[in-house]
Amino acid sequence: MRPVDGESTGGAVRHGDVVYAVDGPVARLTIDRPERRNAMSYGVMAGLRESVAAARSDDAVRVVVLTGAGDQAFCAGADLSSIGDGSPGGAGAAAAHEGRGLLAALFRDLWSLGKPTVARVRGYALAGGFGLALACDFVVAADDARFGTPEVKVGLWPYMITVPLLRSMPPKKALELMSTGRRVDAAEAERIGFVTRVVPAGELDAAVDELAATLAATSPLVSRWGRQSFYRALEMRADEALDYLQAMLSVTTLSEDSAEGITAFLEKRSPEWRGR
Repeated sequence: MRPVDGESTGGAVRHGDVVYAVDGPVARLTIDRPERRNAMSYGVMAGLRESVAAARSDDAVRVVVLTGAGDQAFCAGADLSSIGDGSPGGAGAAAAHEGRGLLAALFRDLWSLGKPTVARVRGYALAGGFGLALACDFVVAADDARFGTPEVKVGLWPYMITVPLLRSMPPKKALELMSTGRRVDAAEAERIGFVTRVVPAGELDAAVDELAATLAATSPLVSRWGRQSFYRALEMRADEALDYLQAMLSVTTLSEDSAEGITAFLEKRSPEWRGR
């Protein structure tokens, strides 16, 4: 693993309750609160943002994997003991409201990263943790994974994760899950379509590593442009999207990586990407 700046622990760096480690072209972000089922505190969200920023600034990092420590949970949602419900007796309603903007900022960080992101999910991915997984481009889940939005059962609504849910499944399916709070196992999650792949728990790391290696082997430039165009097209009218995508195709064909890819194909060799 490459050494990185910060408080180093066994080749990794700790950003609060998040451990950041880089191995070749893959950065791994691990929420390290297994005793709390990796619940999200303000510190966790800040640590994830700091780790995403580190991955963004490192040109050698091609893929980011996000996971939780232990085998009980990816992330069981907000840590209500530290975040509270915004009542005057806690941090104060105004402060709590501002603090919740950290999750929105984290989603934006992930979406603007410019590099593929993979959620590695074991156990529970609930509430904000569910949204965090779906804010990643791909979700690889163990067969013991469980997803859900239990907020409605305690008099809340999963407002902040609405966008990643709507980007990941049909709207009425998202509404059903948000309205009922029921949990979805890994098999159903794959059928709905918000999980990319389900594997036995013992094969999870191998499946994640395989996907990360495949993603890392592509042109970083084309991957960044293509990923950006995918999400932009989701939010555009069809005619506007087609015009935008046509323009992006023309721009991409003028890049050095596009020329290299075509040449390598004709010469029957592996391409050497330069990211330009």
